[in-house]
Amino acid sequence: MSIFDPDTWQEIWATLRRNKLRAALTACGVFWGLFMLIVMLGLGKGLENGTRKHFSGLAANAVFVWGGRSSLPYKGLQPGRYPRFRNDDIEAIRRIPGVEYVCPRLQYGGWRKGTDVVHGTKAEHFGVMGDTHEYPLVEPLIVSQGRFINVTDMREARKIVVIGRQVQNVLFEGEDPIGEYLEIRGIHFQVVGVIRSLKGGEEGERLESTTFIPFTTFQQAFNQRDRVGWFSLTARPDADADWVEEEVKKVLRARHGLHPEDSGAVNSFNAAEQYAKINGLFRGIRLFVWFVGTLTLLAGVLGVSNILLIIVKERTREIGIRKALGATPASIIALVVEEAVALTALSGYAGLVAGVAILELLGQAVAKLEDAPLAHPSVDLEAALLAAGVLIVAGIVAGIVPARHAAGIHPVEALRAE
Repeated sequence: MSIFDPDTWQEIWATLRRNKLRAALTACGVFWGLFMLIVMLGLGKGLENGTRKHFSGLAANAVFVWGGRSSLPYKGLQPGRYPRFRNDDIEAIRRIPGVEYVCPRLQYGGWRKGTDVVHGTKAEHFGVMGDTHEYPLVEPLIVSQGRFINVTDMREARKIVVIGRQVQNVLFEGEDPIGEYLEIRGIHFQVVGVIRSLKGGEEGERLESTTFIPFTTFQQAFNQRDRVGWFSLTARPDADADWVEEEVKKVLRARHGLHPEDSGAVNSFNAAEQYAKINGLFRGIRLFVWFVGTLTLLAGVLGVSNILLIIVKERTREIGIRKALGATPASIIALVVEEAVALTALSGYAGLVAGVAILELLGQAVAKLEDAPLAHPSVDLEAALLAAGVLIVAGIVAGIVPARHAAGIHPVEALRAE
């Protein structure tokens, strides 16, 4: 027998058609197994995409360092002090091996607790940040209009401002803001750019509700000379971000008279550590989905094997006649295995198509929700091919037991069977 022989398929179809309900119920088990595997894989991928979208506006090797409150006495100094970072700390951090970009930052107000930003007769509370031209290298932004802060702005302490998309919507209501002026704490700044965030959810909304002015301008205009609020920095690709984080904190503690073991005096956040945790989490989710999905699929395949055993028993006389006419055990085994593969492959393909269709509909629905936890739920081609491969192998395995049973039937005993 050959799988490319039309007579083979006619025989398989005739066998399955003898009991349509039994064949349909058996196929449903395989269909449901592959359908659930594809849907779970797609949902897992969508959740991973949504999480990565939330973190996409942050460099994977970013480190943030800010001052806390000292809790240990040191060199005659009492605990309870708040370190105040200065401009010379910037160069000290830049000299640390492994540090790539250093962005000192200052802030007035914040999201939902901002400073009055005025344009004409319109005023609203928005966060005001003092940043350097290297800031987008730490937290990537999309400049939708104009430009971001540059080196000349920093050197000359220009009174320019870059605004978030939400600031534009509120204060300019669709008008082109480039070249217009905003008043912040009684000082006028010219708008040179509009940005939007790559982040999702509240973090993205917060960033788009912020105005950015050059760090040096912020220090001069708002009487914050020689003051740094906190540091955003990145580690070099060949450096360990955890080591860089600890070295920066060690340098700052030493420069500000803080105990080397005072963990609360200088605080930090390491994006690389969070990325590693997220990657580990989703690796675990993928393994769990494959484990559960494969078990569900195998449950359906076991149903196919049981049904084939029943079919073999029903066709005992037929198999006996075939063997009496010269059919070899290999041809009998091929007959049963091909029936198993055909049943699992057809029902599995239907489950694959249905799963992909559901994911496509779900993807279209969540695409309209800006803050949805899922993003582009889909199944990779490699995963789909692997699932199909597992299904084919499972179909072959499902047919082996009844096939061996069929091949072992003695022709004389088979002809006597009722």
